[in-house]
Amino acid sequence: MNKLYVGNLSPLVTIEDLQNAFGDKDLTADHVLLKCGYAFVDYPDLNWAIKAIEALSGKAELHGKVIEVDYCVPKKLRSRKIQIRNIPPHLQWEVLDGLLAQYGTVENVEQVNTDTETAVVNVTYSTKEEAKEAIEKLTGHQFEDYSFKVSYIVDMDAAPPDQAPRTRRGGRSSRDQGAGQAGPSGEYCPPRTRQHDFPLRMLVPTQFVGAIIGKEGLTIKNVTKQTQSKVDIHRKENAGAAEKPITIHSTPEGCSSACRMILDIMQKEAHETNTTEDISLKILAHNSLVGRLIGKEGRNLKKIEEETGTKITISSLQDLTIYNPERTITVKGSLEGICRAEKEILKKLREAYENDVAAVNQQANLIPGLNLSALGIFSSGMPMLPPCAGPRGAVPPVAPGGYNPFLNYSSHLSGLYGVPPASAITHHHSQAQEQEVVFLFIPTQAVGALIGKKGQHIKQLAHFAGASIKIAPPESQNCTERKVIITGPPEAQFKAQGQIYTKLKEEKFFSAKEEVKLETHIKVPSTAAGRVIGKGGKTVNELQNLTSAEVIVPRDQTPDENDEVFVKINGHFFANQTAQRKIREIIQQVKQQEQKHQQCAAVSPHHSK
Repeated sequence: MNKLYVGNLSPLVTIEDLQNAFGDKDLTADHVLLKCGYAFVDYPDLNWAIKAIEALSGKAELHGKVIEVDYCVPKKLRSRKIQIRNIPPHLQWEVLDGLLAQYGTVENVEQVNTDTETAVVNVTYSTKEEAKEAIEKLTGHQFEDYSFKVSYIVDMDAAPPDQAPRTRRGGRSSRDQGAGQAGPSGEYCPPRTRQHDFPLRMLVPTQFVGAIIGKEGLTIKNVTKQTQSKVDIHRKENAGAAEKPITIHSTPEGCSSACRMILDIMQKEAHETNTTEDISLKILAHNSLVGRLIGKEGRNLKKIEEETGTKITISSLQDLTIYNPERTITVKGSLEGICRAEKEILKKLREAYENDVAAVNQQANLIPGLNLSALGIFSSGMPMLPPCAGPRGAVPPVAPGGYNPFLNYSSHLSGLYGVPPASAITHHHSQAQEQEVVFLFIPTQAVGALIGKKGQHIKQLAHFAGASIKIAPPESQNCTERKVIITGPPEAQFKAQGQIYTKLKEEKFFSAKEEVKLETHIKVPSTAAGRVIGKGGKTVNELQNLTSAEVIVPRDQTPDENDEVFVKINGHFFANQTAQRKIREIIQQVKQQEQKHQQCAAVSPHHSK
């Protein structure tokens, strides 16, 4: 639950007045507690709480007094964490980053998933004094026609460690039991540990959302209370979609318990509504973590399937978009088996996530600007998002990955990996681990910056991305470009190329208003070159329209010793990535057709006897 404070109330205000004020904005609250001159209002959904603050604070009037609405945060828990709202959607990351840095050291900036028109971020400063100054200076800060709104949010790390715990009936304290405690905003928080918060993200059919919430929110309240979890149901995201995401924040045990209760609710509702389809679990996981969950040759998932008696499939890498970097892990089987599989899957994902966080912390000083957003973990943001227009400047809707405040509207692409069918593949066919070779051309004067002192920067970048990165010798004395050879799977290619684009922008090899556009070459089998071009150039023209990249298949090429030829791609980062993925998709289709023909040819003589 998200508890809001409503202040500056007239003594004449009644609970009905408050309910009407919130209800008039379609923001009906779960619970209203009226005191003398102020009140507390509970919302089950963070989205609704933010909307209530935005719609009513300083705007609504009750009995002649303009009311104030903000988060309910006790003074002892007002420390280093603040929330900034009403951020313009076109504000670039580097601009906001520079603004926040004026008031102290920023430890973390976390995007809040909302369906508001403007963006919301949670910011953690290194000290409470810095956070206080940021609130004072940023409140009302004008950026074009937008005025920032800033509030404290709960900082559990600020709770006094020697504070006497409340004793439950029977004399046992909640800390003695290792259980979570109710936060000041009404959310049930897990006990503080040194673990990184790794939420369980899951998809549930839209028809079950009402049952999960329950009448007046009682069912979801019971789930949060019993499992000591914070459960966010993103019911307003992707209006009309068949499934809705749910995010569960808690300890590993709390996440699993909440997941089990939600599955139980879904199964009961399915039985009562005579739904014939079996209940399955769909876990959302960032693409950068999925490869390590799968394991070499799919061994990790095979082991989980065998031990739990379940069937596990993972959505295709081709289904990813800029706005939704998550893949769907579907688990089918008995309810007990599904729950056991969930624990093992989350354990693997959590380990991969914590390893990435540790790697980022170790390398942050060596790779400028490197942070979780750059890595792409639980964020749809990238450190540099150049403006680009999709087909005819179209702006696709934001997917469940969340609203990204650092994107220009014009930089919305129709999909980082194209728009293939929403198919699912099993882990036995994991193509994500296939090694790819990409030749990226950078300005000659940028080579030193990319290599770094004693080669440290390029070494750390290769380790961070999980790719081999080498710079080829100059082809001539006066060459203006140098070839960077990047070898690794798609995830590593994305990270490595993204960081190289970012480095060139940071080192000002391109002006502030200039897009970073680079040329890449990828090799394709000579038999696939015609398919990339298409009849009368139709396919290559569609590629260019879709990706906003320039795609050229030079004619009269002599295939190399591997019977491969080059395809040239020129464009900004996301255009280049989209084109690479679509061309790889064409190559894969050609290979599959060739394999099918070979199999048919091998079988035919047998049948002719």
